[in-house]
Amino acid sequence: MAPLFGGTVSEGHRDHVLVWWVEVMGGPADYTAKLGGYPAMLAHHRGLAITADQRRLFVTLLSRAADEVELPGDPEFRAAIIGYAEWGSRLAMHNSAPGAADIVNEAPVPRWGWGVAPPYEG
Repeated sequence: MAPLFGGTVSEGHRDHVLVWWVEVMGGPADYTAKLGGYPAMLAHHRGLAITADQRRLFVTLLSRAADEVELPGDPEFRAAIIGYAEWGSRLAMHNSAPGAADIVNEAPVPRWGWGVAPPYEG
């Protein structure tokens, strides 16, 4: 089996994604304080041309990982996690397109709630 995403996902990237998700889900704002916040996240994804298949694979793998590490299985919790993955990955796909317009360069890291999704600005 070929490496996922062309073998480009380093351990450092995985660590940064974890810090991002912790902040998004209401934990400490370490991505903002230590890793550059929302502008840095956009810069890391700009020009990657994330495909719809890659986006779907990311969401699927995230769901599997939640199962494997035995995160809570209640529907509300899982809906919040997958809801953010769907919202965020679609926004990332849009912002990663070569020459993407309407990229917001300055914004806080979104804080995901347990209810309604933030508006999609893509």
